Amino acid sequence: MKNFVFISPNFPTNYWQFCKHLKDNGLRVLGVGDQPYHTLLPELKENLHEYYKVNSMENYDEVYRAVAFFISKYGRIDWLESNNEYWLERDAMLRTDFNIPSGFHVEDMERIKYKSKMKPYYQKAGIKTARYHIVDDYAHCKQFIKKVGYPVIVKPDNGVGASSTYKIKDDEGLRAFLNEKDAGVSYIMEEFITAEVNSYDAIIDSHGEPIFETGNVTPNSIMDVVNNNDNSIYYIVNELPEDTRAAGRATVKAFHVKNRFVHFEFFRLTADHPHMGKTGDVVALEVNMRPCGGFSPDMMNFANSTDVYKIYADMIAYDSSLKGVGERNYCAFAGRRDGKNFKISHDELVNKYASQMRMVSRIPDALSGAMGNQMYVANFPTKEEMEQFYKDACETW
Repeated sequence: MKNFVFISPNFPTNYWQFCKHLKDNGLRVLGVGDQPYHTLLPELKENLHEYYKVNSMENYDEVYRAVAFFISKYGRIDWLESNNEYWLERDAMLRTDFNIPSGFHVEDMERIKYKSKMKPYYQKAGIKTARYHIVDDYAHCKQFIKKVGYPVIVKPDNGVGASSTYKIKDDEGLRAFLNEKDAGVSYIMEEFITAEVNSYDAIIDSHGEPIFETGNVTPNSIMDVVNNNDNSIYYIVNELPEDTRAAGRATVKAFHVKNRFVHFEFFRLTADHPHMGKTGDVVALEVNMRPCGGFSPDMMNFANSTDVYKIYADMIAYDSSLKGVGERNYCAFAGRRDGKNFKISHDELVNKYASQMRMVSRIPDALSGAMGNQMYVANFPTKEEMEQFYKDACETW
């Protein structure tokens, strides 16, 4: 029996479904987390062979000892994953230290975690990237800005999501940022791109070939959602555009991706850009070597009438999957922000879209910065119907 160590299987809460299908496929699923066992979801408990609680997931020695314990009890570890951006480097350290061959190792981390290091691999794939400068002092930043013009975007070179991301519009803003930034963090400054985010989401087999593909569109900036406390909207497409598919597959090859669930983000230009291209072109943003966050895997299921948790588990167990896709729809996410005066109340919205609604839930605090506080997930056969839903969900007095 093969051993799969799942790092922090309790977060996000929907990840118990990975464990279920891995177990169903004959793997021994071993969990490491810092949440007390009795507080785990019953569905997660049912699908873990054993759970090792540590006091802190941030303490590498504790997590190391947990994996060592599993090896002493069950033998070699075949797979170790968290499928979580926050723990990718931790996963790689454990694989390296315990000689677990599957997945990325420490030496792979630069190209998949540092935005500046991703750019040569995108360029290898033939995909344009924004010009950039690693933030140092005012004079050198100004030299870069003279080349690309204001505004510029500044964010951690190694960062998760849109946290600590800023749009700098003038010299005053630049000085303020340089005075207030975290001295212990390396920041990347990039030229501003007028675009919407289009993603390539896929499950990749051991040969670097996709066995499932879809994508999402984020019409509004996640940076603005976080910084301005806005509502959040995005949707899973009913059909993946061919240019996104081509860019995604080329990126898989350039980054040497195998045996992974990936979420690659691209900009689709909504205005011509002198360096990047014409309106409608697909250009690089960043790679994420894990599933799209939050409840996106469930949304992929709703949009494609399938089960990506099973497809992933089949890839691990069999390097293929017979699970296909069925009827396709747009699957829309709307995340309302607490404290706003919405024209349509929660109950009215739920009642109006009762037949289309697939999920209605409060969003965990750990995800609310980028996703809002109250979520609604609904399926629609046409884009027009989806846009009416967004108007009803987000319009305020």
